[in-house]
Amino acid sequence: METLTTRVFNNGNSQAVRIPAEFRLDTDQVSISRNEAGDLIIHPLGAKRGTALMQALQALGEVDAGFVAALEADRESPLPMQEREDLRSTC
Repeated sequence: METLTTRVFNNGNSQAVRIPAEFRLDTDQVSISRNEAGDLIIHPLGAKRGTALMQALQALGEVDAGFVAALEADRESPLPMQEREDLRSTC
């Protein structure tokens, strides 16, 4: 698994992390949580950009209920948790 070091900076009253291009997210929203070990977990939330397209395709009869159900099931299934090296013990 690839590990990179990046920069943390202040953005107004918030703190931000620069995400390198190799880890680019294809969404404009994420959920963030902390696990029992104190690690931050960033989970991309589904982009809503396709909503208008899906509505138009449905109106034209180009997609059926099975296709929409398959897309929704795929979106709701979580990605497997990534294994990460604990870097705190090496500092």
